[in-house]
Order: sequence, then C-alpha cells, then structure tokens
Amino acid sequence: MFMQVIHFIMDAGSSVFMPIIILILGLIFGLKPGKAFKAGITVGIGFIGINLVISMLADSLMVVINQLVELYNFKLTAIDVGWPIASSIAWSSGAVVPVILVSVFVMNILLVIVGFTKTLDVDIWNYWQPLFIGGSLYLLSGNMLLSVGAACLAMAVIFKIADFSQPYVEKFFGIPGISIPHIESTGWALIGIPLNKVIDRIPGIRNIDWTPEKIQKKLGVLGEPSILGLIIGAILALVARVDASTVMNTAMTTAAAMFILPKMIGILMEGLMPVSSAASEFMQKKFKGRTLYIGLDAAVVVGHPSIIATSLLLIPTTLILAVILPGNITLPLAELSGLTFFIVWAVVPSKGNVFRGWLIGTLFMAVILLISSDYAPVMTALGNSVGFEFPEGASMATCLSIGSQWVSYLIYKLGTLFV
Repeated sequence: MFMQVIHFIMDAGSSVFMPIIILILGLIFGLKPGKAFKAGITVGIGFIGINLVISMLADSLMVVINQLVELYNFKLTAIDVGWPIASSIAWSSGAVVPVILVSVFVMNILLVIVGFTKTLDVDIWNYWQPLFIGGSLYLLSGNMLLSVGAACLAMAVIFKIADFSQPYVEKFFGIPGISIPHIESTGWALIGIPLNKVIDRIPGIRNIDWTPEKIQKKLGVLGEPSILGLIIGAILALVARVDASTVMNTAMTTAAAMFILPKMIGILMEGLMPVSSAASEFMQKKFKGRTLYIGLDAAVVVGHPSIIATSLLLIPTTLILAVILPGNITLPLAELSGLTFFIVWAVVPSKGNVFRGWLIGTLFMAVILLISSDYAPVMTALGNSVGFEFPEGASMATCLSIGSQWVSYLIYKLGTLFV
C-alpha cells in the first residue's frame, strides 16, 4: 500500500503534488489559506513551464546529439540511458525503498530541529538519488542497515552543502530563502568554488570574462541571450551536419529556451516568495535567530542564460572527452541534453562567466564520465534485477546523472568495503 501511494505521487509529478506541498507548508508557516493556495498553484504553473521548456530543448538537442554520435561513429560499451530509467530502477529496487524514503524524510526534519541543517528538502522526486546508492549496496550486500545508512549519510552531507551554497544561490539567482539539496548538482559546489579561485590566480585566463551581460554590452543585439542561443544552437546543428530545417529548428529552440526559461523561473519564484517569507517569520517566532531554507530541485536555477550557453558548448566537448579519456567506457547520449543540471557550480562561482564555466565544466564532465563508467556494472545488474530491458547493442547501461553524484559515489565505494 505504501509503495502504491509513493508511485501514485511520483507518476503525478512535481507540477501536481508540489502545489499541495507548498500549500501545506504555507499553512504551517502561518499564511492565510487563500495566499497559501495561490502560492501553491503559482509554483505548480512555474514547474509546468520549466518542464515544458526543458523538455522542448531536450527533444530538439537529441536529434542533433544522435546525429553527432552516428556521424562520428562513437563506439563505447556503456550506454548513457538517462535519469528517467535510473530513477525508475531506483524506485523499483525492492524492500529497501520505503525504509530509505521514511528514514531520509524523518532525518531531514530532525536535522532541521536540532540545527544541523537549515534546509527543509521538499524535493521528494529526487529521493531517487539516495535510493539508487541504497539499492545498489542492498543488491551487493543484502544488508539493510548498511544501505539505509549510506543513503542517509549522502543526504545529510548534501543538506550541509546546500546550506553552504545557499548564499551563492541567493546572490546569483536572486532567490532568497531557497537552497538546492540536489545531489547531482550541489555536490559540485565544493569543487567549482575552489577551482574558480584557482583560475583567479592564472595570468591571462583570469581576465577572460564571457558573462552574458558583458557579451551583450560588446556585441549589442548579437549579445542578447536569445540571439546567443540562436547562434550556438545553429553552430551545434551545423557541426552535426543535419539538414537545413533541423538547423533552423535547433537554433530557434535554443533561442526560445534562453528567452523563456528565466521568465518561467520568475513565475515559480512569485509563488515561492510568500512561503519563504512566512517560513522566515515562523523560525524567528519559534526558534529565535534560526533560518530555514526551502530545498528545491536544481530545475529552478538551470534556466539562467549563462548556464544554458555553457551546457551547449559542453555537448561536443563531452563527446570528445568520451573518446580520448583513459578509462572511460561511457557513451554520453540521453543526458547530453541535460548538462545544465551538472554544471550549475561550474558557472555560479564566476558570476556567470561562460568561459570559466566551460573550463571548469570540462573537468566536471571528465569526472562524471569516469564515475558513470565505474557505475555501469552495478546499474546494469540493478536494472536486470528489476526486469528492465536496456537498449539493444549495449553490453552495459549507465547514466550521467549517476556519474554526477560524486558525494554518493564516495559513500558507495566506502560501503562496498563492508560487503
């Protein structure tokens, strides 16, 4: 019964149940019912808009990506099948699922109460990420305590990183009271921030500044985010040697994404701001001097023009890395259209510098490919154990989203020592 309820919630999606969660939080924090209801509906509308634009961009880019892979004859044995399959496998990984779900949820509340973290994570859809590490360890060991402990430890670490990175999120994106406890995105803050400081010390390179604002100032109308999206999308499609119609469609889609996504995020934030303010007032009344952040999916920030531009530049870069990187067996495919989620912290520390974002993002993607390759056997085994059929011709399956979770990966590798 419990899992039927969970699967019902997951199938309905964030645009349906996130408004309910926001409504409940608003009422708990003291908002009037009418305001809480409006906030929830507005958040749901924002999520629908964001998901529509991201899906549109992904569908358009996949045509180009598939052509790039076919044209340049990439031959690697572990196929990137995408986060939806990895998520489905995680949610289907047996008796460990409900235990991890309840444990992580209760742990988060307790950690907020005792002051260990300021982040209240309402992004339950991404609980699949700790479920994956827990399911993998449970498959290998059959040890429930080890599996649940590893999943909880991964999330506890991410809550702290979300707290640490929240001021950057607030300043760069202008969204106060929101943190991003998203394993595949936020863990990279611990690497991206120091790397940006290293670049500050490198003569010449430190002076290269390709922020959208400065590009626009120098190039005028050609530097506007939508025009940059148009140009980058067209170049990417031309490199793939697709037909003229596909080139124009790709160019227009990337231009539309650069223009529309920030507006959709604005709608989302319109709904979140009353709840965030109410949460702040609630904490001051109940726990004087304490702060509470509402933890959300990285989808609320990936629409920034500098992040989209950097991710587009990293698509061909990642394909080249896949071929030349020693030890890599991952063929990046399904998730190349979603690189925005992995490279948020390649861009944010430099305040939107696309050049630095590309440079740091290249290092991120090298690590992600190698972790994805190492995860391929266990993901394939876990998928087979729950009856998943992977793409024909793939000797193994993997996922860049799994590879991006380096915090979980280290905990997973530590856990295997006890198997």
